Amino acid sequence: MAIKQDFKPAWWLPGAHLQTLWATLARRRLQIPRKIERLELPDGDFLDLAWVGNGQGPLILVLHGLNGSIESPYLKIFQAIEQRGWRGVLMHFRGCSGEPNRLARSYHSGETGDLQYVIDELKRREPQTPLWVLGYSLGGNVLLKWLGETGAKPGPKLELSPIHAAVAVSVPFELAKTADKLNSGASRFYQWWLLRGLNAAHQHKFKTISPATSLEGKLKKPRTFWEFDEAITAPLHGFDSAADYYHQSSSRPYLSSIKIPTLILHARNDPFTSLSALPNEQDISLAVTLEITDAGGHLGFVAGKNPYKPIYWLEDRILDYFQSQL
Repeated sequence: MAIKQDFKPAWWLPGAHLQTLWATLARRRLQIPRKIERLELPDGDFLDLAWVGNGQGPLILVLHGLNGSIESPYLKIFQAIEQRGWRGVLMHFRGCSGEPNRLARSYHSGETGDLQYVIDELKRREPQTPLWVLGYSLGGNVLLKWLGETGAKPGPKLELSPIHAAVAVSVPFELAKTADKLNSGASRFYQWWLLRGLNAAHQHKFKTISPATSLEGKLKKPRTFWEFDEAITAPLHGFDSAADYYHQSSSRPYLSSIKIPTLILHARNDPFTSLSALPNEQDISLAVTLEITDAGGHLGFVAGKNPYKPIYWLEDRILDYFQSQL
């Protein structure tokens, strides 16, 4: 079902950009202890998991956004997870934990194989523990696509699903429209910032790992996501072009096949997403709750009357939803 959520943004952070930038730039990074575990993959690569909390309750697997890591400000939700006596584990996408991954391939918005591998491993270790999954931005797109892929396949009953509930926040539902949005108006700032990190990471990585022949001469700091995905993402991951990558990896077509209780949180003024990309009641399955707010920006949703005591509304909304699924 689709619901218009009654979120009231802080009066001192009007507009999408202040909401987005405050949540990114003004919050301190996660200050609680975490344990890093390296998970070796069947293809010879690795993933680094960051564990937080020592409780015996439910486990929340978290997927970060583009260029994200355990240091991303929005991942202070781990502190709230620990306070509830739960545990959290962040799956760093390949190459995002501070060390380049071993293979030429990396991660992208539609890569669900690594998520499946991690979920299988967590359930193998703790088959009786409730497992929830939370995805932010790109990680939310990966999560929704995986949920749709698994829900569309004939298989075991719902109660035997490896996860019990999911939440996706500020998702780029249609990647081509997101690339266009980020190349227009003030949103170009976010494009510049994200590509700056992506280009630097790839330049560093390919100093030690030889890129595929098709990439030679193309690692020149693309200026738009269309250019980056045409030159790097598509050839590295077996797509014909950026357009083919966007078409195959967008999560919106998968929403109708989701069978797991899933909450999607999104703001209409998200500077990463055009309004035409937002799903509606006809796009989602009965298992999905779609909550659209008028304000909140991208991964923002900052409330409160006092600038010195901001309220990060997302954290309570996400964890309250998971609590309701117990």
